[in-house]
Order: sequence, then C-alpha cells, then structure tokens
Amino acid sequence: MYCMSSKASEFPVHEKLDVRKSNTIYKNANWWKAVILSESFGSTEVAVYLWQRNDGNWKRRQKLKITSADEWESIREVTDSFIEDL
Repeated sequence: MYCMSSKASEFPVHEKLDVRKSNTIYKNANWWKAVILSESFGSTEVAVYLWQRNDGNWKRRQKLKITSADEWESIREVTDSFIEDL
C-alpha cells in the first residue's frame, strides 16, 4: 500500500519508508520524478522514483534503488559513458 510516509513526507511512498531526505527532479500535472533517501527495516537506500498521476492519485511506474556507494559508482560509470553520446 502506498501512502504518505511516517515522517509526513510529501512524496507518495510506502508507509513503512522513513524518508530522511528528498528532492523533486521534475514534476508536472501527470509525471513526477524524485530522489529519496529512506530507511526501512534496518536498511538505508537511495531511490529514484517516477510516478504517474492516474485518476487523481500518484502511482509508481519506476524505481531505481541504490543500496551502496559501490553500486552507485558502477551505475554512474556506465551512465556517464552513455551521456557522452547524447
């Protein structure tokens, strides 16, 4: 079930997530992208969320979860190499 987090977050994330930090990257009437640092069940993660508004409610469409600095470094290295081709 997705609703406001325990810290009264403005983001539509699962109620069991304790949002520590958050930042909206992009938001319009139908799409919302944000990065959230959260804690749940003893683990901390950074996640990039993409929600879509459907019948007035935000529904998660994508989530990229990062659980370690090493994982982020791997993602960043590959992504940076692709960005060079834009």
